[in-house]
Amino acid sequence: MSFRREKFIPKGGPDGGDGGKGGDVYLRVNDNLNTLADFRYTRSFKAKNGRPGSGQNKTGHGGDDLYIDVPLGTVVFDHDTDELIADISASDQCVVVAYGGKGGLGNAHFKSSTNRSPRRTTEGTKSEQRHLRLELRILADVGLVGAPNAGKSTLLAAVSQAKPKIAAYPFTTLYPQLGVVTVRAGRSFVMADIPGLVEGASDGVGLGTTFLRHLSRTRLLLHLVDVALLSVESLAQEITTIANELSHYGKDLAQQDRWLVFNKIDALPSNEAETKSRALVETLGWSGPRFLISAVTGQGCEALCQAVMAYLEGAEEPGWKGSE
Repeated sequence: MSFRREKFIPKGGPDGGDGGKGGDVYLRVNDNLNTLADFRYTRSFKAKNGRPGSGQNKTGHGGDDLYIDVPLGTVVFDHDTDELIADISASDQCVVVAYGGKGGLGNAHFKSSTNRSPRRTTEGTKSEQRHLRLELRILADVGLVGAPNAGKSTLLAAVSQAKPKIAAYPFTTLYPQLGVVTVRAGRSFVMADIPGLVEGASDGVGLGTTFLRHLSRTRLLLHLVDVALLSVESLAQEITTIANELSHYGKDLAQQDRWLVFNKIDALPSNEAETKSRALVETLGWSGPRFLISAVTGQGCEALCQAVMAYLEGAEEPGWKGSE
């Protein structure tokens, strides 16, 4: 609230300016980031306040907006309501997650022909405060699923330049691994390997519950099966268990296209892998695509990658069912 007071102007009118707007809070993509680790140490973020108005009808300066850098693939939820606020999946994406308050009105705003000396002002509105939950989901075209030691990491290393850890014990993969699979010049896709799934993964058993969300962005799931390890009945049970875990985690995963890839055919005598895989398909009532490969020797891997590329490009013929 202010009135003009100058020499030779004994009855100056009201000249109190309005307050400035508070700053907004934005999340923007930083391509140099690939984790959310920085948020472990800094939990609170606050944009600048707007400045108060002053005499001579001066409006207060607006508060500076706050920009918070996040990696590509970040999904933002309201922690209190579980509302999805933003799915940051584009490199140039920048979203506002909290708005600053509006500035209050000075007494100059209320002058009129009937009220020449208003002594009324208003307070500015409160800024928006939110508790956010950030999740990072990798961006990949194809996701590899399967039981521990099914050969997912070996396949990723065989068809891409990725160097995942490979060993002869379960849960070698502790974090999602990405690799770019180049079919030929100008044609490639991104493949993601997540830790092996076991029964109860969707409820927190093993490592699955931590990484199953990464599969939600993929367009195709390759279900790897160690065809040399167990009997047909045991393998059928294993495949059904993993399919159930995907379904329990979320409807989106259950509805994604999934192909069966029978791995480690090099460990079986000639034609036995084909016979075993056919028996397994009949036991499951499987009607989708199936492939026989050996990630160690490379047998069948090129045909699999070609079929995946054709699928992603939408080049498959109507009724196409993959390799039989």
